[in-house]
Amino acid sequence: MTDRRLWSYKEIAAHIKVQPDTVRSYRKHGLLPPPDHVEGGKPYWYADTVRAWVASRPGNRGRRD
Repeated sequence: MTDRRLWSYKEIAAHIKVQPDTVRSYRKHGLLPPPDHVEGGKPYWYADTVRAWVASRPGNRGRRD
């Protein structure tokens, strides 16, 4: 089953337990995958995209959320 909910910086930040500005910085520095959707100039990512990115991050050590 796929999770097609769209997440903003706020939802991604809550998921990885950082501030939204940290997620913005990740995107600015090319550490976040490209957005799956842009609406009104605001980027959004599918929850599955974010989960796959989290799983592949260095230092993750196989953490499951």
